Amino acid sequence: MSSLLLGGLVFVFLSAATSMGMVMRARLPDHHLNPESKDVIRLATAVVGTLSALALGLLIASAKSSYDNAEAEMRTAAARVLLLDRVMAHYGPETGHARQLLRELIDKRLSRGWTAETTDETAGKALPEYQDIEAVQDNLRALSPRDAAQHSLQARALEVSGMVAETHWLLVESGSEGLPWAFLAVLVCWLSLLFATFGLQAPPNPTVLSILFVCALSVAGAVFLVTDMANPYIGLVRVSDAPLQSAIERLGKP
Repeated sequence: MSSLLLGGLVFVFLSAATSMGMVMRARLPDHHLNPESKDVIRLATAVVGTLSALALGLLIASAKSSYDNAEAEMRTAAARVLLLDRVMAHYGPETGHARQLLRELIDKRLSRGWTAETTDETAGKALPEYQDIEAVQDNLRALSPRDAAQHSLQARALEVSGMVAETHWLLVESGSEGLPWAFLAVLVCWLSLLFATFGLQAPPNPTVLSILFVCALSVAGAVFLVTDMANPYIGLVRVSDAPLQSAIERLGKP
């Protein structure tokens, strides 16, 4: 489910809960909403409100951590690609084909996007990405070093290419991660209960309705941002591919 759709559903749920509270207010006997009853309702909803705030805080922390980790992974991957290219350049012209394969790999990544869903897709005769990096490694293993310096550079290139391949598989394995849906569902239930009590206690005038509408929209916006940040390679709040764009401009240089 997309983050935007989820945010819209949360807004609908909160608005419906508020409307249900107002309908119940009009039908309940007056003594059910006397000052003593309202005090008890406020105390009970304060507990739920505190729990909701804690849950939302945990979700925000989790989403921010996922986003920061993805951003660090993007910069690290770009740095490793550049390092691999420079190591192969120092080896000699024998690595020309491997360097070209590496550049094609980054071109493919930029065109397909940095997501687990697209990284191993096949398009026509194009290989999935894991086979691209394995082709680079095969070219490196096929080299015949002439001296100790080239032997050291070959070993270093294989080491760095292994790190690039590891980054790919880490992306694939973590691609299905995100916010815990059960946790998010409980949070939405708590928030719906809160807005239902708001509607139960609020007089149905335009000012109150406007404020509750803005509050529901704000909470739905917060849920949208949290879920969008938890999937940092897609959506509106996504990790920039600027490090890869910068890297590809430097690839293949002498």
